[in-house]
Amino acid sequence: MRLSSVFVLALLLLPAVASAGHHDYGDALHKSILFFEGQRSGRLPPDQRLRWRRDSGLHDGAAAGVDLTGGYYDAGDNVKFGFPMAFTATLMSWGLIDFGRSFGPHKEEARKAVRWATDYFMKATAKPNTVYVQVGDAFKDHSCWERPEDMDTPRTVYKVDPSHPGSDVAAETAAALAAGSIVFRDADPVYSQRLLDRAMAVFKFADRYRGAYSSSLHAAVCPCYCDFDGYQDELLWAAAWLHKASRKRVYRQYIKKNEVVLGASDSINEFGWDNKHAGINVLISKEVLMGKDEYFQSFRANANNFMCTLLPGISDHPQIQYSPGGLLFKVGGSNMQHVTSLSFLILAYSNYLSHAGAHVSCGAGRSAPPTKLRQVAKRQVDYILGDNPLRMSYMVGYGPRFPRRIHHRGSSIPSVAAHPARIGCKAGAAYYASAAPNPNLLVGAVVGGPSDATDAFPDARAVFQQSEPTTYINAPLMGLLAYFSAHPNPAEWADD
Repeated sequence: MRLSSVFVLALLLLPAVASAGHHDYGDALHKSILFFEGQRSGRLPPDQRLRWRRDSGLHDGAAAGVDLTGGYYDAGDNVKFGFPMAFTATLMSWGLIDFGRSFGPHKEEARKAVRWATDYFMKATAKPNTVYVQVGDAFKDHSCWERPEDMDTPRTVYKVDPSHPGSDVAAETAAALAAGSIVFRDADPVYSQRLLDRAMAVFKFADRYRGAYSSSLHAAVCPCYCDFDGYQDELLWAAAWLHKASRKRVYRQYIKKNEVVLGASDSINEFGWDNKHAGINVLISKEVLMGKDEYFQSFRANANNFMCTLLPGISDHPQIQYSPGGLLFKVGGSNMQHVTSLSFLILAYSNYLSHAGAHVSCGAGRSAPPTKLRQVAKRQVDYILGDNPLRMSYMVGYGPRFPRRIHHRGSSIPSVAAHPARIGCKAGAAYYASAAPNPNLLVGAVVGGPSDATDAFPDARAVFQQSEPTTYINAPLMGLLAYFSAHPNPAEWADD
C-alpha cells in the first residue's frame, strides 16, 4: 500500500456511526432553498410557500429617505445585517455557478433565492459611494422576542461612505453582485449586466476609501458581525469575482499587484462571512488548473496547502478537529457554518482537480485524489442529514428526527394566522422560555449543531450557539446538496 493510500484510509476511517443509508439529497436541497423564504423581509410574493410568514419591514429605510425593503434576516432575529447577507448571496451564487446542472428542477427556485438578495443590494447601493449595510438596532432587537411581522424596535439605518469607510462590507457586496451577474447571465442578460455594472462601481468605492466598517460603525455592528480579520481579504475576494464575471484585465492586474500586500496566504485555514482567504485561493486556483493563468500558481499552492490541513492523517499541521462521530468542528459557536463552508470549498476544489487530472499533494509522498476530497465533503453532508451518533437530522423538516426548538423568533411564536393579535416585545418571552416545540416549522433550516468533541445537541432554544439557524450555514450547503443529488453514489465517481 502506498504511503498516500495509508493516510487517505486514515481519513476515511474517522470514528463514525454506520451509514443510515442513502439520503434524498434532492429533497434536502429543495428544503435548504425553502428555508430562505422563511428569512425573507419585505412584501412577500404570491408564490411564497412558507405561509406562516407574512409581510414585514415594509418601511425599512424610509426614515433615511431610501427604500431598503426586502433582503434577508440573517438568523433567528429581525435585523438585516449586510455583511453576512452579502456572503450568503455570494455562496449561493457560487453553488449555482459550479453545480448549476446538478440543481435540476430546483435551479429556478435557487435563482429566486439569490435574486431576493441581489435585488436588495441594488437598492442598498443605489447612491454612488454609499452602501447601506444594516437595518435595525441589534441591541434593542435582541432585547425582544417578537415576530418580524410585529417588530416595533428601531429600524435604524447604517451606511458606509467616504467619511465612514467599510471596505470589507462594500467589497463583499460587490462580490455578491458580481457572482449574481454570472448566475443571471443567460436567464436575464439585462439584469445580469446591471448587477455587474453596479458591482464594479461598488468595488471602486470599497478600494478607494479603505477602512473596516467595524471601526466606522463599531457601536452598531459589534459584537454581532465585527470584522475581526480586516478588510484586505474582501478586496481580493471581490476582485477575484469581478475578474470571473467580467474577464477584464484590470481585475487580473489588481490581484497580481495586491496578492502579497492584501495577504492572500493569510489565515488560510478559515472560510466564512468574516474570513475569505481560503475561498480566494480556491476560486483563483481554478484559473491555474484550467491552464488559463500560470501566474496564479501561488494561489493554487495556497489552496493545496489548505486542503492538506483539513485531511486528518495527511497534514503534519492539521488545523481542523473532528468529533468522535466524524463532524468537522472549530471551537466557537454555530459550528455548522464551518462545516458547510469548508465542505463546499473541498467539493469545489475536488472538481477543479478532477477536470485537470490533478491530485492534492501534501509532501513526503502524501497525496489524495479528488474522489477522496468528495468523500470528505459527503461525510459532512451525511452527518448533517442524520448519519451521526444521535441519529437526527440537523435540518428542520428533513428525516423523522430533527431540532424542534430552534432559536428563531418567527418559528417559535404562533403565526399571524393562528394568533392575529399583536405579540409585543416582552410578551414573546413566554414562547422563548417554553419547553414546547416551535409551532411553525422553518423547513430546511440547519442549526449550529454540535460545537465540540462530544457530538451532543441539547435542542434548546436558549442555547443559541447550537440551536440557531443562519443564512450562511445554508448558502454553501445548497451547492453541496445539488452535487450529491446528481452524484449520490461514490462508486460512480471517477478521477480524470
